[in-house]
Amino acid sequence: MSISQPVSALVAQTVWPVDRVKDHSLKIGSGVTPTGGAAAYLDSGVPLLRSQNVHFDGLRLDDVAYIGEETHDEMSGSKLRPGDVLLNITGASIGRCTFVPENFGEGNVNQHVCIIRPAAKLNHKFLTYCLSAPWGQDQVFAGFTGASRQGLGQRDLGEIQVPLPPLPEQQRIATYLDMSCAAIDAAVSAKRRQLDTLDALRKSIIQRAVTRGIVSDAALEATGNVWLEKIPRGWKLVALKRIAEIRGGLTLGKQYEGTLIERPYLRVGNVQDGHLDLADVSVIELPASVAAGVELCPDDVLMTEGGDLDKLGRGHLWRGEMAGCLHQNHIFAVRCFPHKLKPMFLAYATAAQYGRDYFEATGKKTTNLANTNATKVGQFPIPLPPLAEQTAICAHLDDKTAEVDRITATIQTQIATLTAYRKSLIHECVTGQRRVTEADVRVAV
Repeated sequence: MSISQPVSALVAQTVWPVDRVKDHSLKIGSGVTPTGGAAAYLDSGVPLLRSQNVHFDGLRLDDVAYIGEETHDEMSGSKLRPGDVLLNITGASIGRCTFVPENFGEGNVNQHVCIIRPAAKLNHKFLTYCLSAPWGQDQVFAGFTGASRQGLGQRDLGEIQVPLPPLPEQQRIATYLDMSCAAIDAAVSAKRRQLDTLDALRKSIIQRAVTRGIVSDAALEATGNVWLEKIPRGWKLVALKRIAEIRGGLTLGKQYEGTLIERPYLRVGNVQDGHLDLADVSVIELPASVAAGVELCPDDVLMTEGGDLDKLGRGHLWRGEMAGCLHQNHIFAVRCFPHKLKPMFLAYATAAQYGRDYFEATGKKTTNLANTNATKVGQFPIPLPPLAEQTAICAHLDDKTAEVDRITATIQTQIATLTAYRKSLIHECVTGQRRVTEADVRVAV
């Protein structure tokens, strides 16, 4: 369904008449890229809102860009006013929307954000709730179809249909939803803080066990190493390259001759933080002799060469989830020497805080991403207890982290339930399926 097509299914959901956004808007339009692009950004000045600043729960200005007054005047067509509704129209955040608060002051937007300026008979908060509800989101994504579409145009946005209760009722609904959603958002924020606490606990449990063992009073001795200054007596501190083989992966783009076979291969996107994502695994054709050199074996530890800095070098144990699977050259397959190092112990070491510190400090950083190399991976210092103690440490960590993961999963389910309830509440209120009275507003306040 395109936005311009009949919306009888949507009309059936509301008790009120509906009309097009463009028939009740003074302006629909996006900004532009400032002259000079990112080079025009300043440390202070007029805020330039981009898609990362526009969220359903309001504007987030922690990484806002600024432009000068002269650039702001050049972009006069996208100067903001209080009550403007902002909608992301391109990229992964398409459909996210909020409004400009009364006390925001001067501001502008770039080409990824559209301004919808409601006319007198359409309350800006009510419109924002309509666009964020399933009602509005369905229409936004109906207009954003096909891989070739780069974003929503002004014509598409103008055709979005919204319910039109009397203005006093719009205002009453918006007030009620402001209070109700604020309470839900506060609950979700509290749950997310619990997740942060659990994540910190998980890291501390791993750090303690990998670098100190599971004996509480283990005697320590100095190592002379900046990344791990002390380890338990009887352990060794060894560079990874001395106790494992670091295997590079498949370089794409080469042309092969002879009989080709089809094989799955992993990319960086398949190796996530703490888990594998095998929902979308690529396939490549190449000779069997080439495939043999980059085929994964059970107990290989996958370590990412590039990506987000905080995930760089994070190891994940390959258990043979896909037969005959290969790996891209941006993933190292580390094959531990079985008489020296347990693969799971290595995976835990890369997740420990000292491991994160090592890869973040030694990784090569670019604007958005980072990368490491085989040399840096090979130099990664491994605190090495005897094999039997490695096994005991891994068993201890398996139990402890599983307990943390169970609690984490419960909280994530609670967040999902609250988020779904928020969406349902907004939808019921803006369509009139739940009528909001003055008494409802007094209770919410």
